[in-house]
Amino acid sequence: MTIEHIIFGAGCFWGVEAVFRRVPGVTDAICGYAGGHAANPDYRAVCSGTTGHAEVVRVTYDSMIVSLEKLLEAFWNCHDPTTLNRQGPDIGSQYRSAIYFFTAAQESAAQRSRAQAQQSGRWPDPIATEILPASQFYPAEDYHQHYFEKHGLQHD
Repeated sequence: MTIEHIIFGAGCFWGVEAVFRRVPGVTDAICGYAGGHAANPDYRAVCSGTTGHAEVVRVTYDSMIVSLEKLLEAFWNCHDPTTLNRQGPDIGSQYRSAIYFFTAAQESAAQRSRAQAQQSGRWPDPIATEILPASQFYPAEDYHQHYFEKHGLQHD
């Protein structure tokens, strides 16, 4: 078993968490906050837009079972990466599209994947996804974890 982590921001973290929990080889997906400047942010502070954090999901995966490329494919398929600071009705920098990497190999794969996604022609607008080194990750409050499962909801 080779355990690795990567962090994805793709709008409201509830749906993103649900997407990654269904990927074989993903051992955990935790809703949280990353990419900001305030220490120990909570949901209210992040939603205010004053902390600089994005709603994200830290994905833990076994790279012997699932490739990073497969995870990146799931990331591109679960949101619109061309809308700056917005996903659907959710507006604000906390909903930005982002990939936070832990290794140089992850950075290269993310950069390659973004270029391929842009060249695919799937989206007519430029991709706005930021690709940055992972910084401090703060798990979201317990009531955000496994949100859809707890509320009997499905996410497509």
